[in-house]
Amino acid sequence: MDKIWLVFQREYLVRVRKKSFIVMTILGPLLMALVMIVPIWLATMSDDTKVVQVLDESGYLKGKFTSTEELKFINVPGPVETAKAAYLESEDAALLYIPKLNLDKPQGIQLFSQKSTSLAMKSNLEKRVREELEEVKFANSGIDQRVLEKIKTPVSIRTVNLSADGEKSSDVEVTTGVGFIGAFLIYLFIFIYGAQIMRGVIEEKTSRILEVMVSSVKPFQLMAGKILGIAAVGLTQFVLWIVLTSAIGGGVSARFDLKRFSDAQINQTMQGMGNEREVQQAQEIHEVVSAAQNLNLPLLIGSFLFYFLGGYLLYGALFGAVGAAVDSETDSQQFMLPITVPLILSFIVAQTIIVKNPNGPVAFWMSMVPFTSPVVMMLRMPFGVPTWELLLSMFFLIAGFIGTIWVAARIYRVGILMYGKKVNYRELSKWLFYKG
Repeated sequence: MDKIWLVFQREYLVRVRKKSFIVMTILGPLLMALVMIVPIWLATMSDDTKVVQVLDESGYLKGKFTSTEELKFINVPGPVETAKAAYLESEDAALLYIPKLNLDKPQGIQLFSQKSTSLAMKSNLEKRVREELEEVKFANSGIDQRVLEKIKTPVSIRTVNLSADGEKSSDVEVTTGVGFIGAFLIYLFIFIYGAQIMRGVIEEKTSRILEVMVSSVKPFQLMAGKILGIAAVGLTQFVLWIVLTSAIGGGVSARFDLKRFSDAQINQTMQGMGNEREVQQAQEIHEVVSAAQNLNLPLLIGSFLFYFLGGYLLYGALFGAVGAAVDSETDSQQFMLPITVPLILSFIVAQTIIVKNPNGPVAFWMSMVPFTSPVVMMLRMPFGVPTWELLLSMFFLIAGFIGTIWVAARIYRVGILMYGKKVNYRELSKWLFYKG
């Protein structure tokens, strides 16, 4: 055990002292902060009002465009060639030309601009023209458009989790997002740190450092210390990311006054609203916030740590075995495919599981198989998993990584001292049963 601890210390300290570790530990939360800040910053930015000249030869839309903070409309005289010449001498954003129209098939509308027109402006103008033409057609047909608007009925279904303990507000989007993020982080970390184990073993093997190390440390102790050491590096980086991201998130919340999404503030805002659509939007935000607050965070965090460690130990042992069996990273590709396919498959199937049935038979069995359970079970956790399923999945995962560590140790003890030989699956199967 002392020797495993020494190898653990070496692997841990060597990696946490690297500049790349320090840089990525700092960059990770900063990138997450940018993901949070940039959309909010862009949303709070106010672009300059763009002026759009309107030449309406149809007579249907003249004077019907209402200016906003984004677009200001001014009517200009024709003919179109004169309007285009005058537009070129101005600094206005665009010239909207509406020829004489057939209301049944309106064609020939053009938008002239001196620079490329943005998709937002084009979509905005198309929507405005369509709405105004529809209003004209309603008026000509004798149908009251206001009656049709009242007929349109927005429907929003509120989801509630019902149990013996009572009712709790839930939101499918929130649970889906939390589950997907947890599964993706496990998927990403297993690949990143599993590959580090494989590269570390290959480097030590090719540099012949292992020949010196195995004279005083057993191969199993060496492999166990390396896997646990790199696992500790991953956990350290993850914890630092959580701490730094929380600190940055607190700063962003203070800067942009995100407390306005609190229950009390939303209720107060809703009471002051007269527009039904605004009230519905505020209610939707309120439900999302309530659903996020009702998540069992201690259970989710505890499950994440367990499945992160369990999945990492299972795959890390196999990555280490591959590194011991080959002489270069290029030779490892033939052995990497069968190892990574279950992990990739679980992430591909994740979308189907979330959308169709998080508690269906596919989700259940994939959350029991140790090679897919770290990703699939994290997807299911926010939706609620029966205790017996969770415990059974954890048991199988523990049994799974114990089994893979045994297999990896058998391959590792032979492969680390073997050079220059092209290894295949038949040769690996023989290594499993070598005595000694």
